[in-house]
Amino acid sequence: MATLSHMEPPPTLVGLLHRVSNIVSSELSLDEMLGEIVGLTVQVTNCDACLVYLIERETNEIVLRASQVPHQTDLGNIRLKVGEGVTGWVVEHHSVVALASNAAADSRFKRFQALVEDTYEAFLSVPLLSGGEVIGVINVHHRDSHAHTADEISLLTFVGEQMGGAIMKSYLAEENARLIEETAEMRRQLETRKLVERAKGILQQRHTLTEEEAYLRLRNESRRLRRPMRELAEAIILSEDLSRKSERVQ
Repeated sequence: MATLSHMEPPPTLVGLLHRVSNIVSSELSLDEMLGEIVGLTVQVTNCDACLVYLIERETNEIVLRASQVPHQTDLGNIRLKVGEGVTGWVVEHHSVVALASNAAADSRFKRFQALVEDTYEAFLSVPLLSGGEVIGVINVHHRDSHAHTADEISLLTFVGEQMGGAIMKSYLAEENARLIEETAEMRRQLETRKLVERAKGILQQRHTLTEEEAYLRLRNESRRLRRPMRELAEAIILSEDLSRKSERVQ
């Protein structure tokens, strides 16, 4: 992703539309898409910091997902409820908030110690929309007082409206991939349990062990050899199958 100069002039609506169109039609991942929103926002507003929040569908919480200033440990961990802070207010009311100075004095403001941006003077918060539904928020911070112009607010609102659908598409693709992986992992775990159960049965018969003793032997051997229990179970089952085949041949 190209790095935008902080001093770049704001783009024209036509130029912005062209860039947004290219991003929307791309196959970017969700994180890459969020990075593009940060880049567009910096270009549109010449801000000192940009934060992007998305609404987490499972919890309905507003979660920090991307930032201009590095916040690696805070991404996914800073959360607000709908209606909480200026960000939550924007989600609740589907409306823009522009604070030109002393933003922290606003009665809706909620400060996070981890966010240096919350010490900045000016604050602009714009909803990310998909199909008329708020799915997140773009927050813009200026260190010094900053009178947000009508054009600036209009362009950023346009970004929020146009990019929301693309963000939702990437978000759903990410969720779908996660669900597929979770399903595959559940299937692997079920298969492992079946293999371990079969291997325990073999050990019980071979060595006249109880079910618990067979399990402990399998677990201890797994630890001693530093091999997964599934591998040991498969080896025991293979050995048993080969032994039975050999007996039939004889």
